[in-house]
Amino acid sequence: MYHNPVLLSPSVEGLNIKPNGIYVDVTFGGGGHSKEILKHLNSEGKLFAFDQDTDALANTIPDERFTLINENFRFIKRFLRFHNIKKVDGILADLGVSSHQFDVPERGFSTRFEGQLDMRMNQNQELNAYKIINEYEEQKIANILAEYGELSTAKGMANTIVNFRNQQPITNTNELKQVLQKFLPAHKSHKILAQVYQAIRIEVNQEIEVLKDFLTQTTEILNPNGRVSIISYHSLEDRLVKRFIKNGQFEGEPERDVFGNYTVPFKAIGKLIVPTNDEIKINNRARSAKLRIAEFNG
Repeated sequence: MYHNPVLLSPSVEGLNIKPNGIYVDVTFGGGGHSKEILKHLNSEGKLFAFDQDTDALANTIPDERFTLINENFRFIKRFLRFHNIKKVDGILADLGVSSHQFDVPERGFSTRFEGQLDMRMNQNQELNAYKIINEYEEQKIANILAEYGELSTAKGMANTIVNFRNQQPITNTNELKQVLQKFLPAHKSHKILAQVYQAIRIEVNQEIEVLKDFLTQTTEILNPNGRVSIISYHSLEDRLVKRFIKNGQFEGEPERDVFGNYTVPFKAIGKLIVPTNDEIKINNRARSAKLRIAEFNG
């Protein structure tokens, strides 16, 4: 089941769609954002969508203006070129895990269900949560939990995982929860577990590297005055998006000319947009969403 798309109206309106333009939805999922974009296009407009999850192919839209590409959006430039598209007028990204992926227990994304240690968005890739938990070195597990889960107990958790797996493998999400029980006080066990899952999921799917690759390519494929509309769900993603829009890079400051001026590729449009209380009531997944819109200076 694919649920309601998050921040649907503001994210699509933020693209400032030209009816005959070319647009990309890099996180197709259930197709909610794509269907809304198509409503704004005339017969000459085109929409390309990316989704590496084969489950999403079942939601393809029967429309001659629409093309669904079953690939990771970190390869956006390459696969648009394959379809003879060098420049586009707008790109929408709804980052993170789809509601559908959370709701399928055997995918292992959700803290609510017992499932396999999987967490792959692309089910054809080799690296999964089982390999990370059972094969990564202790220090690497600690680094992942600290950096991607922002967990203060990362070192202790990693040590506990390694000590347990030395006796027997940790095979599913329920076992992982039991192994980490002493780090999960009752009053905030769900929050801490969600941070653990987030950290492992980001490593499995290389989400930070993917986002950086994608953002870097936006400046190469957008037409002047083209827009990006990007929804993120945790501070690691949002910081990268915010920084890239502001500086055109992820670290440091842009180079200044002899007069102390510098140019950046994007201009932020409006302020940060978050969901209304009404949207959060209808769609709980929206509660941590943040939308940033920017226009390419060209």
